Amino acid sequence: MPHKSIRVPGESHPRLDDGFERIRREMRLPEEFPRAVTDEAEWVSEVPSLPELDRTDLPLITIDPPGSMDLDQAMHLEEQPGGYRVWYAIADVGAFVRPGGVIDTEARDRGETVYMPDGRVPLHPAILSEGAASLLPGVTRPAALWCVDLDADGQIVGADVTRALVCSRERLDYDYVQAAVDTGTADGTLRLLAEIGRLRLTLERERGGVTLPTPDQEVVPDGDGYRVELRVPLDAEAWNAQISLLTGMAAASMMLDAEIGLLRVLPPAPAERVAQVRRMALALGVPWPEGAAYGDVVHALDPKVPGQAAFLQESTVLLRGAGYVAFNGEPPVQAYHAAVAAPYAHVTAPLRRLIDRYATEICLAIAAGVPVPEDVQNAMGELPDIMQATGRRANAVERACVDLVEAFVLRERVGQMFDAVVIDVEENRPWAQVQITDPAVVARCDGERLPLGETVRVRLTRADPATREVRFSQI
Repeated sequence: MPHKSIRVPGESHPRLDDGFERIRREMRLPEEFPRAVTDEAEWVSEVPSLPELDRTDLPLITIDPPGSMDLDQAMHLEEQPGGYRVWYAIADVGAFVRPGGVIDTEARDRGETVYMPDGRVPLHPAILSEGAASLLPGVTRPAALWCVDLDADGQIVGADVTRALVCSRERLDYDYVQAAVDTGTADGTLRLLAEIGRLRLTLERERGGVTLPTPDQEVVPDGDGYRVELRVPLDAEAWNAQISLLTGMAAASMMLDAEIGLLRVLPPAPAERVAQVRRMALALGVPWPEGAAYGDVVHALDPKVPGQAAFLQESTVLLRGAGYVAFNGEPPVQAYHAAVAAPYAHVTAPLRRLIDRYATEICLAIAAGVPVPEDVQNAMGELPDIMQATGRRANAVERACVDLVEAFVLRERVGQMFDAVVIDVEENRPWAQVQITDPAVVARCDGERLPLGETVRVRLTRADPATREVRFSQI
């Protein structure tokens, strides 16, 4: 589908802010940090536990969306005889936050940072997440420094992690990185990021992993208002994600060998569900050669083609059911992430996700050959449930914000007709999900036997910002 956006006029800003505030209340999002939390954050920001190892010589860079201040990761990539070396520094939140302290207790209630169009509900106080613990350029910071060696094909051949002082040199964004690679001006880490990223994507497909090329629907500030965008991720974002993924895979392998850890898991889809999706591909004209894996099929698809966009939307049923598992002793039977097609752990976003700090502490102890701290072991069993609950809340908030802006921008167009692509249908359901492209809205459409993957003419019958509901009907 083409990249489109919704522009909300500046004069409507206060009304949308009221809607966002209502979402905060409905979802019971935490408000300001308690005074005890901010007091402790101010104190620990001045007296962190600093490591002896100094690796400020590494010319690390960060790659994040423009304006980001909570910088979890910094990288430096090198060529080695017969392969590559990945230096990946992760913000060492454990240098500031102790399990069982008031910051940690508050973080357990929050689980992860929740992003909204008019701001965010952070996991940690800004003095830490945007200041003392963030890998901002030009300042020395404590980090969990991963060193991952790859062979010439991009396969992991060795991994280690240790605490170290680091100093990022530059803060870059994805557009800059993509432009540098596309124009042939990328060198050093940026050139190797594209090289390693492509190798890792090839390996992902070979082992049956899946990265869906679906556009994101996002609400973003625009001047005095907001817009909803359909945004197709850049190649640079996929390359950057592969560095995070290989680190998470190295961490999972380390944990499984040591028989203690916190894994991100996704069971393989049942055979009957795969068969259902194969039938859907046939109906939509999406080629699925005999013997090809699901990842091979989606890799070649174009989300701008209506039938292929519908297949991408429908086939996500194969990737549902992700969760976390903690183990201390024999590894779990289900220790696999089907989309990654390998064991995997979350360790690269501790400023924004609670479990990453604990998983990092486990890996640091394993790599150092010392027991995992007792307070980390005591907390492990509770973390999967905490992350599952707070993750559901974050997803619900994101969807509610998009629904609000969609309803608001369409509120004066009830009765108008649009061309829409049918992207989701179910048997015995008198409605389907459709996508209109101008403006970029996904909503329900009432009608019988709506043809999946085809373009239909629809009429807008409801757009209510109060209920955040948008409905169409088939003409």
